[in-house]
Amino acid sequence: MRKTLTTLLVATVILSCKKEGGTEQVEAIQYPETKKGDVVDVYFDEQIADPYRWLEDDLSEETAAWVKAQNEVTNAYLSQIPFRDQLKKQMEAAWNYEKIGAPFKEGNYTYFFKNNGLQNQSVLYRKDATGKEEVFLDPNQFSKDGTTSLGSIDFSEDGSKAAYTISEGGSDWRKIIVIDTNTKEVIGDTLVDVKFSGVSWFKNEGFYYSSYDKPEGSELSAKTDQHKLYYHKLGTAQKEDALIFGKDQKRRYVGGSVTGDNKYLVITAANSTYGNELYIKDLTKANSPILTLVNNFDSSNSVLDSKDGKLFIVTDFNAPNSRIVVADAANAKQANWKDLIAETSNVLSPSTGGGYIFASYLKDAVSMVKQYDYSGKEIRTIELPGIGTASGFGGKKEDKTIYYSFTNYITPGTIYSFEVAEGQSKLYEQPKVKFDSSKYESKQVFYTSKDGTKVPMIITYKKGIELNGKNPTMLYAYGGFNISLTPSFSIANAIWLENGGVYAVPNLRGGGEYGKEWHVAGTQMQKQNVFDDFIAAAQYLIDNKYTSSDFLAIKGGSNGGLLVGATMTQRPDLMKVALPAVGVLDMLRYHTFTAGAGWAYDYGTADDSKEMFEYLKRYSPLHNVKAEAYPATMITTGDHDDRVVPAHSFKFAAELQAKNTGNNPMLIRIEVNAGHGAGKSVAQNIQENVDLQAFTLYSMGIKKLK
Repeated sequence: MRKTLTTLLVATVILSCKKEGGTEQVEAIQYPETKKGDVVDVYFDEQIADPYRWLEDDLSEETAAWVKAQNEVTNAYLSQIPFRDQLKKQMEAAWNYEKIGAPFKEGNYTYFFKNNGLQNQSVLYRKDATGKEEVFLDPNQFSKDGTTSLGSIDFSEDGSKAAYTISEGGSDWRKIIVIDTNTKEVIGDTLVDVKFSGVSWFKNEGFYYSSYDKPEGSELSAKTDQHKLYYHKLGTAQKEDALIFGKDQKRRYVGGSVTGDNKYLVITAANSTYGNELYIKDLTKANSPILTLVNNFDSSNSVLDSKDGKLFIVTDFNAPNSRIVVADAANAKQANWKDLIAETSNVLSPSTGGGYIFASYLKDAVSMVKQYDYSGKEIRTIELPGIGTASGFGGKKEDKTIYYSFTNYITPGTIYSFEVAEGQSKLYEQPKVKFDSSKYESKQVFYTSKDGTKVPMIITYKKGIELNGKNPTMLYAYGGFNISLTPSFSIANAIWLENGGVYAVPNLRGGGEYGKEWHVAGTQMQKQNVFDDFIAAAQYLIDNKYTSSDFLAIKGGSNGGLLVGATMTQRPDLMKVALPAVGVLDMLRYHTFTAGAGWAYDYGTADDSKEMFEYLKRYSPLHNVKAEAYPATMITTGDHDDRVVPAHSFKFAAELQAKNTGNNPMLIRIEVNAGHGAGKSVAQNIQENVDLQAFTLYSMGIKKLK
């Protein structure tokens, strides 16, 4: 129902920047002039102007000039914050500690990631049977400018080969490189133009991977809506790779994985971020057909494992909080599924290792883990080190020891070994972080949203805090795509706490903390529930004197960037600072970019119906900027973000700069050669967090750190 009337763009970009000196708050900023075009779209007979459509062209010189000019203004503003350098020294000092990942065995070696503190990327080390340690793969050597990062690494069955993915400039597009693990030499061709893909080996012969056809021209604006599964046999060219799934079936997301016994290829296929079809192919028989297990998108389904001709499947079919079912692989359609571990009142997320199933549950957004055998018998509830997030509990069937990590908002991620037979945990690696957890506390509260729904929130702060309404408070949330926010430690948040800040995380509807029903309650025509939950969280903090509107900042990224954008345009009086990161901010056009159409399960689209269009228009941040005073705002994005394209942030910034009637700054910080977030170097992460916190505190009128 959408058609473009005209795309004529006129006028020129005026690049000008005024830097204010001194330590006082800047009252007026001269932003780069952003030209306005006369693009108008028509939705169900309603005309919607899109004056900044030209900023969607990421390859144009005009857009590049606009990005450069905006960064100059932002950098000039940030550079005059008196404690910015002090904050950076704090952040670097705290970040500078050795970080070691959980070990995993492949072939004759034990591998682990390690970062000496401020290395831009963690290095993959390995030890042989004698304990001799060596560097196996150093991502810091991938590129001179540090913009090429390691995505994932997967080993062949015997550990003699490994395939790793790299991202260049933060892009979601990947390359796959195969190496001989004994010599560390590259084998065969580098696979290119791979996106949203895992790597799953079949024995030692080759592997499965997924991708789209690479678009011509801009990689940011082109839609990617037909995912395909391929098999790459070692020693052959990529152009010879076999197309396994996706030729006749048009699906936006396709994945393929081989079961641990190398007997079955499992294929998942979806058109949105929730709900998938499920298929298997018997790899023990030549030319075996692909069998359909689930042929609709009404539930989420995955194969956890296979054993003795049976498939163990995780599903929320007829079980909103998920369950594990078992079926004979030869006839594993939904009708033949039988409960192995039934649904409970808590959300299930299982893993396998050491010949057992580990059922990790979320109970009010914190972890509870139970150990089962493959008959479904409960062995034990695992005693965790505290209240927080436990993750891991994965390994090979023959492993006698597996590993898990534990963290919360005041406990740095700590690795424990777990003896699967005895059920005993033992401290394996505790990071030496310069942070005294004993001085801080986290408290979970339940507050009431607009419609009466009870929503949990964890508030973290320094012990003995005075509830006087004057504590700088960061309210962070997500609220979408069935994603659960569970307690985790971050150095950036630790610095915020050390400088007297409060950090609060509510578990909004739209997330996965309470299963499918909680998720659905924050989707499409119920999306406003998410914003109401967030607004109510802010009001709780204000009512209970943790903070006040003058000392409250709201923060979120991606879908959370939408959350911040919608909240600040609906209630600009509620907060002092807004920090939308890589946000989905143009809700009328989001589905026209890259993989955006796949988000329609959560959002709906403006093309669905007049009712859906009008609902989206009512909260779309870009379309709800009015001539009024907004909180101090710093939008962050990456110029190579090909997931939530930077045009969302560009256009939102232009609207705010043009219409804000107050004196608060409306800035945009655009990371060059960066994408949606993953793959950023340590240096980039530190500087971004420094700038966000410096901007936030300065906007609250704070002139020096405690």
